[in-house]
Formats: sequence, C-alpha cells, structure tokens
Amino acid sequence: MRTHPETGGGSAVPTPTADPSTPPVDDVLAREQAHLDHARDQLRRMRETVEGLDVTTAADAFNAAYLDLVLARRVASLQDDPRTTLFFGRIDTRTDHGPETFHIGRRHVSDTHGDPVVVDWRAPISTAFYRASPAEPMGVGLRRRFGVDRGRLTAYEDEHVDRGEAADHSTILAAEIERPRSGPMRDIVSTIQPEQDEIVRSDLGTSICVQGAPGTGKTAVGLHRAAWLLYSFRDRLDRSGVLVVGPNRAFLDHIGAVLPSLGEVRVQHATIDTLLDHARVRAEDATDVAVLKGDARMAEVLRTAVWRTVGRAEEAMVVPRGSRRWRVPAYDVQDEVDALARRGVRYSAARDLLPQRLAHLVMLRIEATGDFPGDTAQDAIARSAPVRAYAKDLWPALDPAGVLFSLLSDPEALAAAADGVLTDDEQRMLLWDKPPRTKGAARWTRADLALLDELADLLDRTPSLGHVVLDEAQDLSPMQLRAVGRRASTGSLTVLGDIAQGTTPWATDSWSTAMGHLGRPQHELVTLDRGFRVPGLVIDFAARLLPSMAPGLGAPRSVRENPGRLDVVAADPARRSAAVVDAVRGSLDEPGSVGVIAPDAFVDALSAALTRSGIGHGRLDAEHGDDEDRQVELVPASIAKGLEFDRVVVVEPAAVVAAEPDLRTGLRRLYVVLTRAVSALTVVHTEPLPEALTA
Repeated sequence: MRTHPETGGGSAVPTPTADPSTPPVDDVLAREQAHLDHARDQLRRMRETVEGLDVTTAADAFNAAYLDLVLARRVASLQDDPRTTLFFGRIDTRTDHGPETFHIGRRHVSDTHGDPVVVDWRAPISTAFYRASPAEPMGVGLRRRFGVDRGRLTAYEDEHVDRGEAADHSTILAAEIERPRSGPMRDIVSTIQPEQDEIVRSDLGTSICVQGAPGTGKTAVGLHRAAWLLYSFRDRLDRSGVLVVGPNRAFLDHIGAVLPSLGEVRVQHATIDTLLDHARVRAEDATDVAVLKGDARMAEVLRTAVWRTVGRAEEAMVVPRGSRRWRVPAYDVQDEVDALARRGVRYSAARDLLPQRLAHLVMLRIEATGDFPGDTAQDAIARSAPVRAYAKDLWPALDPAGVLFSLLSDPEALAAAADGVLTDDEQRMLLWDKPPRTKGAARWTRADLALLDELADLLDRTPSLGHVVLDEAQDLSPMQLRAVGRRASTGSLTVLGDIAQGTTPWATDSWSTAMGHLGRPQHELVTLDRGFRVPGLVIDFAARLLPSMAPGLGAPRSVRENPGRLDVVAADPARRSAAVVDAVRGSLDEPGSVGVIAPDAFVDALSAALTRSGIGHGRLDAEHGDDEDRQVELVPASIAKGLEFDRVVVVEPAAVVAAEPDLRTGLRRLYVVLTRAVSALTVVHTEPLPEALTA
C-alpha cells in the first residue's frame, strides 16, 4: 500500500519511498481534485435540469401533483454537501474492453453524454471497491482511498491489489472512523468492511439477523442495507415501502441523517410505541405483569377470545321474500359458519362475507322451486333486514379495545379464553384490581399496546411492507416482535441487536427464538464482533461484565490501533457533581461530542451543576432528541442505547445497575452505557464499582 501525505489540513501521514513511475503527489491530487470539481459541476447541471422541468405539461392536476412530488424528491437527492466530497474512493479495473476507472461515491453523477463521472456505491461495480483482495482481486488493479478536509481532497492511499498489496492498516480509514463527530450519525459508505458489505448487499428476499457487539457498526449496516435495497429494487419497494424501527425518538433523531445523506428520503421511521399507537398510555404495569402480557402465549389467548364470540346457529333462519317465507335450517347455517371460520380469513372479513353466504343458502332454495330471480337478487337478500339481523347475532362486530377490556375486567371471559394456556395465578395477575366502567376509561399500559395490535390483526389484516429494519431487537417482548413481524409478512427483515445489550426483563436470550416470533424461523444469522468504533481500552473494560450478564457470549475485539483513553475517577460523595463538571470541562479542550450518561434520577441535578458552571448542554429524553447540534449532551442511562459520542463521562455505575429491576438487566444497561465512547471514557463514581466490573 502506498500512503501519501496531506497537502491541506489534518495530520500528516508517512511519505512513501520515491517511485519514478508515480507522478508527484501534488500532481495526483490536483488531477483528482479537478475530477471532483468536474463532478460537482455535472451534479449541479443534473439538479438544474430537473428544477427546470415543467409540471404543467402533465395530463391533469392529479398527474401534475404527482410529478411535482417526484421531481421534488429527485432534486433533494441531487443536493451537494460542500463539507464532504462526491466520491471517497476509486478503482482501476482491467476488463475485456480494456482498462477502466471508476470513482466511487454516495450517488451517481453522469456527464452530458450519460457517461459516469461518479458511480453510486450501491452499483454492482462498486462491490469490488469493498471486497477486492489479493486472494480475490475481482479484476481490480488499483484501489485508491481519499482523505478529505472541508470538502477538498487532501490525501490518498493506493493498494495495487493485483500485485498482492493488502492494507493491513489504512491511515485514512482510521482517521475517518475516529473523526470527531457531533449531531446525528454519519453514513459509513467510505469505511464499509467486507463482512459488512456482504450484509448490505444481501438479496431482498433474505431476512437477516445481525448479532453485533458494540462498535461493530450494525446499525449503520442495517441502514445502508435499506439504502442498497431501495437502489437495487426501486420499483418494488417504492410500492410496498421500507420502515426503520428504533428503540426511542432520540435514537431515531440520531440516525435520521444517514439515509438522506445517501439520497434516500422515502423511508419511514417509527419507535415500537409509535408503531403500536392504538391508545394513549396512561398506566404502568408491574414488571411481572408486563412480562406476562408480552409472553407469546397471549397470542393464543387473544385468538381464542376473538373467535369464541362467533355464536352457533340454534334456530332456523327465516327470510320473507315476496309472498313466501324461506326457511334455512340451523344445521345448514352452521355449516357455512364453520366453513368461513376454516378459511383462515380475518374475523371482520369473514363477518362481512357471512350475509352473502346466508343469502346464497336462500337462493338455493328459491332456485330449487324453478324460480331464477336474477343476479341482483342475492345481493338484495344479503342486505335485507332479517339476514343482517341474523348475521349480526351470530357473528357480532368487535373492536380491539372492547375485546381486551372484556378480558382484563371479566374473570369468566379471561378464563374461557385462557383455559389450558395460562395458569389460574397468571390469570389473576392479568385482571384489573378495579376495572374501569367502560373501555373508553381504560388506563392502557405499554404492554397493552402490543395486545391491541395483535387483536387488530386478528380482526383485520395488517398491511405488509416490502422491508423492515428493526434495531435493538433483543429488547422487544415476543408480542412486540410479532407486531413488527406482521408488518413484513410478505416482505423481508433486517434484524439488528446484541444479546449482551438486552436491557428489558423480557429481553431475548436466543436469536432463533426472537426470529421465530418475528415469523422468520428460516433466516440468515451473521455475527459482527470486530469493533471499529469503540477503542480497545474501553471495550476491554466493559467486557469484564460479560461473564456475569451474558455467559457464553464472546467478547468483542477492537481492531483500532488507537487504544483510546480510559479514566476511572473515585470522588467524594459530596463532590460527585463537581467531579462530573471537571471531567466534562477537561473533555472540551478537544473537538468532537461529549456525552454525559447518568442514572435517570441524577439528570436534573447534573444539568443544574453544568449550568452553574457555565457549560452549555442539551438534554435527551425518550420522546425527543436535541434539535440543536451541541458539543455536550446529557443523556439518561435508559435511552443511551444506539447513541455514540467522541468522549463519554459515565456517572455512578452502581446506581445505573441498581435502577433496573434485576442484577442481570442492570449489568446489561451498564454495558450499554460504557460502550458509547469513540475515543475516551471517563467513569466518575462515589459508590464502589459493581463487583463484576472490578473482577
């Protein structure tokens, strides 16, 4: 690998030995910068061309509005960000048609002749940039990576892949990974590793589960897979849709810039709560009740509760028509009811079909007399008052809130639905101590939302999307997993998580179990254990917790040469806030973000201490991110998952553990908190550190 020095800002990298066949560094960079300037000119031309199109030429107002929307999206995808470059790499290939050069970037740029100036990183030819190796060169002679500073090229590294050169360490890659950050997550298109690229480019029909240790880039990989799928299967996914589900609003705000930076603006985002927004949450379950409501057995209880409302035909159906009264025996009606129930359609759809089936029975009797009243007669009979009343009594209308209200307030209704599924003690746990008078007065909990969603699907089929990306999947209950899975019942899933970071009492210990609840027992499981984000000192410190909280799970490996920095500060209890302020102030001397992660109960006091000390900061919560880019963010431990900061100050690890309902969950929460740092971690404590951390 040939490494060339910076010509602009940034740190210098080693100068190579002289090679007379290689042009001077400045000449190479000058030519590449000229190509970048040309690419920017062509992108501007492409955008101006789209902006100049006239939507009034559409056939009608509807088509004009649709065309206007399409063009607005296209213009948005052609925006240039002057802070970065349109390409980050280049490959020189040898083909049957001779040598070709491709510059790899975030989006496709072509010239006036339609020839590529920049090739989209998702294009098939770009695969070789990420995966070519001396063992499998994939036709690549030269691979070049570029260093960037404020939108200009400042350095480059060359690998002559066909000569057997392999980059054991890339200074440019390391600098990009460790580059100070602020605000939302960045894309990783310039640093995607071969094992990550294989996940990104997996076929649309494949559902993938990624077990990813902290810092392995699993979230970014999942988002880039969504972008690649939209590029490769545009027509199909434009119709069916793509959804990203994250753990909370702050997390979605953090990742929200990744897909737009890749030119994708049509992806939906949701938390599990907004996805299951069937009612307002007004109460909180005890932990054991919440675990029970999230148990997969509840699906069978709910299914029974819905279908047991269908009555049995005890009396004949009598339908007056003209001067005659047509009588259909109860056993014939019951045969139709049983047939509808066996068809596998949803409850409400079957209920809508029942009047037509009953009318058909009447028509058979009319036609048996030799009378053929015409095609419209059956519809008229189905709409008649006697048939509608008979069908309503036999197959009553239901709604999710009404069914769940009945189960949680009526011991007999719950016993009938849960017989042989839940024990008597479990049934007593589910029942309200003081049932509300009506379903409208019910104080629903978060766990109830997944039950309401299950009932909604039993009544009316939930629409399916083309692809769903689910992050932090290990934290969802079986019933929540079922809710996500049904939204991809005819599509596919990318499931991301880490068993060791399961921080709910119902967190899964098995991906095969979780994927079964998602409706994907057949899936591809991939493990990412090479940490690119978390430095070695930090990940090794956090990994001390693994034997106590996730026995048998392998420790992640940091592959960064920079080990990072770890400071453990024992403070006097009276000076805890002051020690945190000192740690934060010491972190402000360097560029990049600072995250102060503390037990939820400490956040107000720490915010006040930072304010008194003149340290401006933002505060995150589960419902809102921080709309402003601030260097310092104060983060409750309960929502730290998925976030990252250059430097992190963790406050009182023992209190982080104690705030959770059990020791295992507490240690897992602490593991999450300790692995949010990209460069440095400072731990401030007045209480003794958890024993697992000092072992």
